Amino acid sequence: MFEGCSTGPVPIRIGDKWTARIMTCLREGPRRFSELQVPLRTVTPKVLTESLRAMERDGLVTRTAYAEIPPRVEYELTALGHSLFEPMAAACAWSREHLDELLDARNRVGDVP
Repeated sequence: MFEGCSTGPVPIRIGDKWTARIMTCLREGPRRFSELQVPLRTVTPKVLTESLRAMERDGLVTRTAYAEIPPRVEYELTALGHSLFEPMAAACAWSREHLDELLDARNRVGDVP
């Protein structure tokens, strides 16, 4: 039944709260940390830093530091990062179609966060 499936950690990180939002902010090109904070206004700097580092470690984002005064750092999606937009769109479409059913099921068993 699970032949060909990885038994290790799930490789796709888009299920957390911030990755998909950060990716959307980077879709049109590189941005500085402060430029990401504006549309992601409720994320703390610590969580944004942790998320960007994890995305960089996974190869979804590149971090480029420029030797300027003051220092400038930009984050940009890699080709691998851009390739996640199609599965993300499918997940969003599924959510739009089935969210009410999912929430009803949670309410029936009392598992509402």
